[in-house]
Amino acid sequence: MKIAINAWSFPSNLTIPQGLKIAKRAGFDAVELNLSEDEYLRLDMSDAEVAGFRISAENMSLELRSVSSGLMWKYPLTSPDPGVVTRAKEIVRRGLEVTRILGADTLLVVPGVVEPDVPYDVAFKRSREALGELAADAKRRKVCIGIENVWNKFLLSPLEMRDFIDTIGSEWVQAYFDVGNVLVSGYPQHWIRILGGRIKKVHVKDFHVSIGNLAGFTNPLQGDVDWIAVRNALREIGYDDVVTAEIPGYKTMGDLGVRHAGEALGRLFKGTGREPASVGAGD
Repeated sequence: MKIAINAWSFPSNLTIPQGLKIAKRAGFDAVELNLSEDEYLRLDMSDAEVAGFRISAENMSLELRSVSSGLMWKYPLTSPDPGVVTRAKEIVRRGLEVTRILGADTLLVVPGVVEPDVPYDVAFKRSREALGELAADAKRRKVCIGIENVWNKFLLSPLEMRDFIDTIGSEWVQAYFDVGNVLVSGYPQHWIRILGGRIKKVHVKDFHVSIGNLAGFTNPLQGDVDWIAVRNALREIGYDDVVTAEIPGYKTMGDLGVRHAGEALGRLFKGTGREPASVGAGD
């Protein structure tokens, strides 16, 4: 496996080129960029501007394997407002094109959000229809839509995520599995085995179960994830792609946080350095 880091994890005072240098020094093989409306990788950028990020990464001998975004929280595919849904589809379509230009093969998409005015069954229907439509765009661009398990009150079990993907029935809509996000209600190694080959990409971060809310997220090996069980499950299903750190980092000496994450993930997933001790009880 290869290891990557999401650009949100870079110290906030760094430019993307500076972040790439730190990622390279920390031993990462790839970086995940984030699509937005107003930050460094914007929807309205020209194709040439987008390609500039690919050139910067290549100059650092780094890969761009996936693209993330928080925009689908603001514009959910499950919204009752047709205008919001139209905008959401536009974002996904442009995101697929941006991902293609960057040379990556997966766009992370939040599949929808259950809300007081969006019942669970309605969200399921709307999301499935929208992603079924967008699957054709993904196929055309040869970029996979990776739907992530997030705290959206939707697709709450690995069985449901598995069956949801299967009902869409497209190899271009798969799972972007987040290890830390499931620990509040389950075990990531179970999700991995159940989702199996449907997992296209993997996000990694740790989580303190005793805290149990957003403040519980932390860097790998600092929480309650059983990392050996996770690694073994990924090996069992034959996953051999990139694992991407999406972590809060350190408030002080942020570059050191990146380096520590690189060292931890390198030992876990690339076999560099000494073997870490198991964090949890396994299964």
